[in-house]
Amino acid sequence: MNKQIILLPGDGVGTEIMESAKLVLNAVASEFGHSFALHQHAIGGDAIDQYGTPLPNETIKACQQADAILLGAVGGPKWDSLPANLRPEKGLLGIRKSLGLFANLRPVKGFTSLLHASPLKESVIKGSDILIIRELTGGLYFGKPSERRENGNAVVDTLYYQRSEMERIIDKAFQSAQIRRKHLTSVDKANVLESSRMWREIVNEKSKDYPDVTVEHLLVDAAAMKLVTQPNQFDVMVTENLFGDILSDEASVLTGSLGMLPSASIRSDGVGLYEPVHGSAPDIAGLGIANPLGMILSVAMMLRHTFHLEEEATEIEQAVHETLRQGYYTPDLHIKGGKQVSTKEMTAIVVENMTTKSVSDSICSMYS
Repeated sequence: MNKQIILLPGDGVGTEIMESAKLVLNAVASEFGHSFALHQHAIGGDAIDQYGTPLPNETIKACQQADAILLGAVGGPKWDSLPANLRPEKGLLGIRKSLGLFANLRPVKGFTSLLHASPLKESVIKGSDILIIRELTGGLYFGKPSERRENGNAVVDTLYYQRSEMERIIDKAFQSAQIRRKHLTSVDKANVLESSRMWREIVNEKSKDYPDVTVEHLLVDAAAMKLVTQPNQFDVMVTENLFGDILSDEASVLTGSLGMLPSASIRSDGVGLYEPVHGSAPDIAGLGIANPLGMILSVAMMLRHTFHLEEEATEIEQAVHETLRQGYYTPDLHIKGGKQVSTKEMTAIVVENMTTKSVSDSICSMYS
């Protein structure tokens, strides 16, 4: 398989964890006979520093021609004083919109060796395996431009959706539920918002096309509560942009391992942008201690969802599980009786587990 992959390291620890992604992709290519052409471009604060914009046209054009995109992270205090339209985050919003990446997929699954770090009791979080699907290119974040009124004493934000935007994300959620445990939870605020009432109507209409999937409706406040009291009751959750932004961040900390979680933003033809959810972590950038596992698992998601390479994706995931089982961890984690390692060491151990299913001291020494 020959594929073109655009790398967008971005800001903070993005550059460091992108190197981990490269090593894993090279290992997959070598073992399975694939060819991945990797091309790097600027986004976010890095792009602002180089080009004066968080999303250069060159980056957009490269991504439009790519088979998939890997993103490190964007943002940091260095750019906090800039006008809103020049903030690094605008680069991420812009690339999603320009590529039509309407569906954000966030899997939240606990790792046995890390359940002790969850803010929830282990008996509550154990067995949780959730896929949150968030609409990504509509709603409040993309309505009419926000404005201040009445001499700055009032403000207007517009929540706008077309029916077709709701239909395609709801279809994606039903299809995802069909290949999992066949249970879909639709989250809205239908007791207050007209947009949510239309959302719920569409879910009910679409459910007739997916008779094998059980549908549950939850108001967003009830869903937020249930996430921390009965997380193992969820399979696939689907919701609009703002609600999904909040709920997916809430769910991401349930396992006690924010640095472990991947995500995907995809469109109908399978082209997607893949990134860890942990952000740019500017406080540890350059120290060599960032957790690369969220990025490595994002690579696995890319291989599965865009390239349909199930065996390769599974091998990466199993290698990550094995690495944690062996007790290796970065400073954001802690495994009792384990060994703390650097970003590069963790990556090397995962690669070794991919290819030989055992860890050798020699591969770690290459980074010493």
